[in-house]
Amino acid sequence: MSLLTFFKGYKKFGIFFFVLSTIIILIIYNILNVKKPLPIYQPAMVSEELVDSTIQYQKKYHKIADFELINQNGETITQDTYEDKIYVADFFFTTCQTICPIMTDHMFEIQKKILSDDEVMLLSHSVTPKIDSVAQLRKYATEKGVIDRKWNLVTGDKKQIYELARKSYLAVKTDGNGDEYDMIHTENFMLIDKKRQIRGFYDGTNPEDIDQLLKDIAILKKED
Repeated sequence: MSLLTFFKGYKKFGIFFFVLSTIIILIIYNILNVKKPLPIYQPAMVSEELVDSTIQYQKKYHKIADFELINQNGETITQDTYEDKIYVADFFFTTCQTICPIMTDHMFEIQKKILSDDEVMLLSHSVTPKIDSVAQLRKYATEKGVIDRKWNLVTGDKKQIYELARKSYLAVKTDGNGDEYDMIHTENFMLIDKKRQIRGFYDGTNPEDIDQLLKDIAILKKED
C-alpha cells in the first residue's frame, strides 16, 4: 500500500469522525439548553417568616385559595376573574413611600409588556384595606397608569387579605407586636400559573428580577 493510499483512507476516517463529533456536540448542547420547567413552590420551600405556622411544613398540593375582594372600580374580583390566566401578584399600600412606588413602577412596566397578551394579568393587594378604600385605589390607579382590564388593585376584609398573604401567596411577615392580622408586606412579586400554583418569587424593586419574571412568563406560557 502506497503512502498516498494510506493517507486517503485516513482522510475519509477523519471526515467521518469530524461529522460524528459535530453531531454529538450539538446533541449535548441541545440537551444542556433545554429550558427546565419552573418550580412549583410549596410552603416548606419558603422562608418560615413569610408562611403561616399552620402550613409551614406542607410539601405538596399548595394552591392559591378562593377569594372575594373589591377593585379600584368597586367591582368584585374573585378567582374566576383570573381563571385560565397567568398572573403576577403583589402586596402594597397606597400611602407607602419606601418600596411601593418602585414596585408599582415595575408593575407598570410589566403591564406594558403584557398589554396585548390576553393570557396574563396583574393583581395587587392592599395590606391597609381600611385606608385603601375604593376611592383611594381609584385615585392611585389613575396616578399610576393602571389599565383596568389588565391590573386589579384590590381591597376588602383584612383577615381575608392577611390569610391570602400568609397562607396562599407566602408573601408577607407579621408585624411582630401581636396585633391580629397586621402584616408587613415584602418586595416580592409572585408568578401564578393557570392552576393557581406559585411558580416564581421575584424582587419587585430589582430591574433584573423583573426581566427574569418576563422570561419566566414566556416559559410558563409554553408549558401551559
